[in-house]
Amino acid sequence: MIRAAITKRLLSSRPDRPILSSSSSWFLNRNHQINNNVNDNDVIRGRPSTSSSSSLAASYHVSSGDYMRGAVFWDVNKPLSIEEFHLPRPKAGEVLIKTKACGVCHSDLHVIKGEIPFSSPCVVGHEITGEVVDHGPLTDNKIIQRFPLGSRVVGAFIMPCGNCSFCSKGHDDLCEDFFAYNRAKGTLYDGETRLFLRDGGKPVFMYSMGGIAEYCVVPANALTVLPESLPYTESAILGCAVFTAYGAMAHAAEVRPGDSVAVIGIGGVGSSCLQIARAFGASEIIAVDVHDRKLQKAKTFGATHTINAIQEDAIEKIREITGGMGVDIAVEALGKPQTFLQCVQSVKDGGKAVMIGLAQTGAVGEVDINRLVRRKIKVIGSYGGRARQDLPKLVKLAESGIFNLSDAVSRRYKFEEANKAYEDLNKGNIVSRAVVEIM
Repeated sequence: MIRAAITKRLLSSRPDRPILSSSSSWFLNRNHQINNNVNDNDVIRGRPSTSSSSSLAASYHVSSGDYMRGAVFWDVNKPLSIEEFHLPRPKAGEVLIKTKACGVCHSDLHVIKGEIPFSSPCVVGHEITGEVVDHGPLTDNKIIQRFPLGSRVVGAFIMPCGNCSFCSKGHDDLCEDFFAYNRAKGTLYDGETRLFLRDGGKPVFMYSMGGIAEYCVVPANALTVLPESLPYTESAILGCAVFTAYGAMAHAAEVRPGDSVAVIGIGGVGSSCLQIARAFGASEIIAVDVHDRKLQKAKTFGATHTINAIQEDAIEKIREITGGMGVDIAVEALGKPQTFLQCVQSVKDGGKAVMIGLAQTGAVGEVDINRLVRRKIKVIGSYGGRARQDLPKLVKLAESGIFNLSDAVSRRYKFEEANKAYEDLNKGNIVSRAVVEIM
């Protein structure tokens, strides 16, 4: 019979001191050593045979005494600490994931620096890959069949409920419950977190699924299967950096073959925008940043031109490249008032300025109203893609090699180095994307 267990540790849970110990282990027998009264095909599909339903379910289920570790944000500009939690329990329609990797994103950094308010303490991290180890009670059998135990999965940071007015129209990126519960309160859609500290049972909130942890609970609508051909580490960025870029380029910008595109801010999301623009057939792809090493790397992602905005006037240079017209589409991936204005001024008459960079709360961008009106300029925001429709497409783009995951991930950190990863991100030391490996 398949057995599952977690190594239990007696660790300190002081918020001011990281807990540095070996990762807990999930012992899952991948050879499916099933006793004789269970049908092998049923087990592989994650569906127990009727003759031994209860025994097989028990063999996969972890006991109430199991624990895990997660990286906790306690207060503004305070270091993350690694704390021990009760193993989270999924509810109906939710899946428990053994986290393999989690990307390091500026959105987390905005929370850590207090630039965007969020409930604390919370576990940060929101672009994950991992292995399915449990389903919530009363979860629909179709979900269990789609994500059987042992499945490799990738999760999107926008976790659609699937039932609200927006989700019912296919607009997962506007999910009412995601914004009302997760972003506003740090919970899942019953208004409760799934994270409780081992010492005292204090609730800890979830930024998306709370991905920098050994396990996380994810609504099934936010998941798609990750094929064996794609690695856990690099594929983590599909759930935010690539997902955000795809939403911007496919739905907001609606990039068409032959379009000219400028991307302002070549970090993890911006560099993904370059790759997506190339995949969509954009003709001129202009990368704008202030770091030469990022601009050099941008050429490998599809940039046909690069502009260092410290050395040159970015708007004038974009117009020069485009014969005085400006680009069809400009994308702002930093979230700064200055680059917001640059983005709007870089587009041609009738062009689109797409804003995807999150800013400090209260930040305001300027627009020339008369030009906006007279020259039919479109300014549109885009937060991310649509999980149920887009995430499977991104997996196929990566699997085919059209989207290059290997070059998109420039640094890897151990789980115990999560705090350093955000420090390096804050210092501008990360080119494109970094990933924390939790395996």
